Amino acid sequence: MSGEDAPRFPEPDRPVSELGSNQFSTEDQRDRRGEAQTVMDLAEIAEGMTVADIGAGNGYYTVRLAERVGDTGRVLAQDIDGDAISRLGRRIERYRLENVSIRLGEPADPMLPESSFDRIFMVHMYHEIEQPYEFLWRMWPALRDGGQVVVVDIDRPTDQHGIDPLLLSCEFEAVGYELMAFKDAPELAGYYAQFKAAATRPAPGEIEPCRGDRAALGEGTERPAKKEKA
Repeated sequence: MSGEDAPRFPEPDRPVSELGSNQFSTEDQRDRRGEAQTVMDLAEIAEGMTVADIGAGNGYYTVRLAERVGDTGRVLAQDIDGDAISRLGRRIERYRLENVSIRLGEPADPMLPESSFDRIFMVHMYHEIEQPYEFLWRMWPALRDGGQVVVVDIDRPTDQHGIDPLLLSCEFEAVGYELMAFKDAPELAGYYAQFKAAATRPAPGEIEPCRGDRAALGEGTERPAKKEKA
């Protein structure tokens, strides 16, 4: 939709990081820390699941998720960078990953099919989304019943490739998600958060934007409490 028919979403009250590099030169280092293994274990990724890797880049998580979900599972790798998607496509062909498909997304819309995913991964990329409320709102229908969103990020300002976990939770909750689990994880060089879709999703005009300063979030307060997974 366009013009007067297009839904209007609030702007984020915070800066946005520039797009990071999609090169995978640090994959060996990440594996030595056990990053992907830790995240997939926390997310309870199992054979036969259907998962999406948002901001997949050159596919560090994509190829490891493909192995974990097996031949009966599916992985959709998405990115807004056409060059990164092309490189990832060549990697998928080289590795012969027949359970992986790729899709070019849009900056404010992940372009995911509805009711399709058990897990959606957003690893070290959420702080780069220019319109987070619209992006999360459009992503919400893509979760299956019981599906959850996995976020890995770093507790630092959003223009420095990170996001305060309280602000992350606030933005997700404003659009119709609930925090299910939170964990500080040194092996991830950051933290792990997991959300599920709430019972209802607000209309775009009903979304109340979160203040981006720490005073509004409660400086000195505890991080989001870890909750039991559904």
